[in-house]
Amino acid sequence: MRSSKDFFRPLAVGAPQPVTEIPARPSRAIHFFDPSNEKMAAKIPQMVGTVDVLLGNLEDAVKADNKEAARAGLVRIAKETDFGPTQLWTRINALDSPWVLDDL
Repeated sequence: MRSSKDFFRPLAVGAPQPVTEIPARPSRAIHFFDPSNEKMAAKIPQMVGTVDVLLGNLEDAVKADNKEAARAGLVRIAKETDFGPTQLWTRINALDSPWVLDDL
């Protein structure tokens, strides 16, 4: 077992130096939301900064009748909200679905 003082030393001669910093920002807390649900969409501005990622779901959690409203809601939320450090992601419909081209 290696001692903690040797933790950042290479494991073998000629091996690269171990990574000492996180190479990417971790996304620990992801909140999925339905952009077609006005009650849920109204809470998005207050959630900014409390989660790492806000993910607007356009896929299977949204009923077929609400697909267009969800897409329009996501665009509206993206334009009207200052997300600061919070990332905005989306989950689109499957590539073989009738909605994917509009999602893209």
